[in-house]
Amino acid sequence: MVFARILLYLSLAASFIFLISGYGYQWDIWSLSAGMTMLRYSAYAAIGLAIISIASIWFLRKSRTRAIAYAVIAFLFTGIISGSALYWNHRATSAPPIHDISTDLESPPEFVALLRLREGARNQPDYPGEATADEQRQAYPHIQPLELEMDLQEVMDAAVIILAQRNWDFVAINRNEGRIEATEKLPWFGFKDDVILRFSPTATGTRVDMRSKSRVGRGDLGVNARRIDRFLSDLEESLN
Repeated sequence: MVFARILLYLSLAASFIFLISGYGYQWDIWSLSAGMTMLRYSAYAAIGLAIISIASIWFLRKSRTRAIAYAVIAFLFTGIISGSALYWNHRATSAPPIHDISTDLESPPEFVALLRLREGARNQPDYPGEATADEQRQAYPHIQPLELEMDLQEVMDAAVIILAQRNWDFVAINRNEGRIEATEKLPWFGFKDDVILRFSPTATGTRVDMRSKSRVGRGDLGVNARRIDRFLSDLEESLN
């Protein structure tokens, strides 16, 4: 009974540290490196405790009901944390170590209004260069401009609606230049990723280019590519 109670307390502590690691950074309680350290070691602890919990359930199967309940609860908490940690680790290892994705690799849309908000950001606003472009071509060949047979202003209107539905922070909407800039704040660690949409008239309608860039981190776990893919898909669907 004592062992099961200690196992439960340790599991709750590991789960709490795992969750608070990101919020503590977002709330400026500790640094990003401290938050990542807490995240890493609490994940290790959760995986170890999950294994112990499974073994404990087996060995305690003939013990008091409360002891088994403690072991089961401990496994539920650590199992969820372990699964989350393994999932994000898989995302990190399967995505290329880049944090700047663009539909136009020859002439990526340039941040204008967002420059002042990116002052002091770890990742500079300039496009990293051909090495990043090559990584993107290999990992995300499907990230391409969106060609629409519709008026430019109508396409911009639809894009604004989708941005508002996503609750992204608008930074600039310049209809004369065909440019929209916005920021999405991610949950948990509160990372901010910046987005620019460029609308260009074509012979048959409008071309939409999109660039998404993280302010911190060498890699982005594929977040920027998924953001562009989903946004352009939703934009195309909304106009059909």
